[in-house]
Amino acid sequence: MTLAYLPSPSQGVWHIGPLPIRAYALCIIAGILVAVSLTRRRWADRGGRPDDVVDIAIWAVPFGVVGGRLYHVITDPEFYFAPGQQPIRALFIWDGGLGIWGAVALGAVGAWIGCRRRGIRLADFADAMAPGLVLAQAIGRWGNWFNQELYGGPSTLPWALEIDPGHRPPDTPLVATYQPTFLYESLWDIAVAVLLIWAGRRWALNNGRLFALYVAAYTVGRAWIEALRVDHVNHFLGLRLNDWTSLVVFLLATAFVVFRKPRPGHVDTPTAETSSRTPI
Repeated sequence: MTLAYLPSPSQGVWHIGPLPIRAYALCIIAGILVAVSLTRRRWADRGGRPDDVVDIAIWAVPFGVVGGRLYHVITDPEFYFAPGQQPIRALFIWDGGLGIWGAVALGAVGAWIGCRRRGIRLADFADAMAPGLVLAQAIGRWGNWFNQELYGGPSTLPWALEIDPGHRPPDTPLVATYQPTFLYESLWDIAVAVLLIWAGRRWALNNGRLFALYVAAYTVGRAWIEALRVDHVNHFLGLRLNDWTSLVVFLLATAFVVFRKPRPGHVDTPTAETSSRTPI
């Protein structure tokens, strides 16, 4: 018997008249606001115009949401297109199901469009954005807590997560507490944000290398957290599909950090800070 555990929220949606207010959406919105705020400061510290960030986010955010949903639907089509399923539910983003790899990939396309319209190099902007982006992921993961989804295997740890009977895996219907993998990933993302800020100061990573470091560091945590999860996912050669994605992306990102040349004299260096504030 577990003497201590983390409770799950009693509800994840509230109604104001006919309008549903969903905690999952609120977590995503909160993450976006934090990312935009931090990126505005970092971009200004590098000599950019803070308003550029909002203009680029207008393109990047919707592209990212669509990309994240597409990745989820493509990698788990049986949830929506198998016999007996409802394909229209592929559009129900509020039920959960946003793949980070699709979000980053298509979000980058949106950011590229926004940067191009503002005359900004995408690599420069990506470096300024990286810590805010991973913090947005840390906040967004709490939406999974409200939805009681994406948890790990059964656990009796003091910080195990209580799951209501209606959300438990079919093979362990009588087990009440599970590994809170949403919490592990949220904490890992915060640690990655701290790493990026420190590394950016220590080595003045620019030309897209700080963003690549974010990708590499995130995939390391995602790999071991993915191994704890028990939610349905397709496998390939004995590994969860997301583990293979993490491995490939980690190798590419690491190679980018190692072999990408810095831009001497570029604004994203400690010597070019235009603000009196401590750069972050």
